[in-house]
Amino acid sequence: MGFIEKFGLWTEEQKEAARAVLARVQDEGLRSVRVSFVDQHGLLRGKTIPASGLAAVFRGGISCVSTLLSKDTSGTTVFSAFNPDAGLGVAEMAGAADIVMVPDPTTFHLVPWAGGTARVLCDLRFANGEQVPFCSRGVFRNALDRATAAGYGYLTGLEIEFHLYRRAEHFPNADGIGRGTHPTPVEPINQGNQLLAEDRGDEVEPATRRIREVLEAMGIELRSVEVEYGANQLEVTLDPALGLASADAMVLLRSTIKQVARRSGYHATFMCRPQIPDSKSSGWHLHQSLLSAGADPGRNLFVPADGEGPISPVGGQFIAGQLAHASAACVFANPTINGYKRFQPYSMAPDRIAWARDNRGAMIRLVGSAEDGTTHVENRIGESAANPYLYMASQLHSGLEGIAAKLPLVPSADDPYTTEAGRLPVNLREAVDALEADTGLTRAMGARFVAYYAALKRAEIARFERTVTDWEHREYFDLF
Repeated sequence: MGFIEKFGLWTEEQKEAARAVLARVQDEGLRSVRVSFVDQHGLLRGKTIPASGLAAVFRGGISCVSTLLSKDTSGTTVFSAFNPDAGLGVAEMAGAADIVMVPDPTTFHLVPWAGGTARVLCDLRFANGEQVPFCSRGVFRNALDRATAAGYGYLTGLEIEFHLYRRAEHFPNADGIGRGTHPTPVEPINQGNQLLAEDRGDEVEPATRRIREVLEAMGIELRSVEVEYGANQLEVTLDPALGLASADAMVLLRSTIKQVARRSGYHATFMCRPQIPDSKSSGWHLHQSLLSAGADPGRNLFVPADGEGPISPVGGQFIAGQLAHASAACVFANPTINGYKRFQPYSMAPDRIAWARDNRGAMIRLVGSAEDGTTHVENRIGESAANPYLYMASQLHSGLEGIAAKLPLVPSADDPYTTEAGRLPVNLREAVDALEADTGLTRAMGARFVAYYAALKRAEIARFERTVTDWEHREYFDLF
């Protein structure tokens, strides 16, 4: 009996998917499989195995070192891994012990730019079969389970902005992969701000066409590719998806765009605001609605009945919950120091906690119509670098907290940049403080996970505050 069967870790759907995957691997002559999990920063980590070894991984999973979960964005281990509790209060991780990557065969897909290669996403378990509490996918699944228990399905649609540059020193090897340097030297593709300009789209069409074709081969179809407001800035949108599928798609989208761009002589970055002239901040707008379960599955519960106003009562409570927990949830939507430079007035990014009907200056924009059943909310708080599982989990929990407490919806903000409303955190430190002070969201996300995540972010802040910046050098070097 393998690890997965021993602890009953797969559903019947996953068992059936595993059989189909193994047959496909043989039929298509695949040679390698990337077995990956999503870390605390929303990045893929894992191992590559020969395709002949996939059946064994489908029985027993595959181990990896637990310290991967103890690292900040620099790759520095910030917890005491060799303490009896690994510095995290978790004895199972002591001594940099192994954890088990358990593949989810329903996520199996080709990696088209690497011939004969596929990938499968994993969840993290301890050797005793228990869920690792710091597994991003597991954190989001807990939120989805809460929604399911309350009779709701969670539907999300994605709008993601990023920057695309030419690599200034692209000297590809025989496989087309350029030499790696840090930070990557780049050249702009265009200058100035030309929102939706067709000729600017044509300038990057060779790169975007390749990206689109690769994503389609993976089963991810883009609704649109758009030239955004800033120079070298693009936006892509995806169709709405239920549950984990939307977060999985976001992780794969970012990884695919970066890898395909690099092989093509480009550099794609989902950093919020690069230090390059004419750059504008990149955001991630999360479209959300709750669907009914049970006797009438799939009905959009945000659609108002006659006389209920622009959104149903449950939808209004969902918005109220996201407003109430906005400051605390901000650290998951904007996990980087750089991301807080996006919150500027009159920038089509929010600077305060408010909602409005079809207004791109508000944190929450109410869109869609009752007539066609598309009423939903667009939360515009996030940056494109956010871990999708944690971003979505925090938004879903916040909305469910509002429903559970039957929170009333405050009036809409007709002018979201002048309305009297609470301000969003101005930096990462304020966001971490807000999370730790929010008992409701802490309880929902898990007190151990919140303490862990806050400690990671505080380590990142401390490194930043010890670093001499370009601004400081310019400001003081000649003056004093």
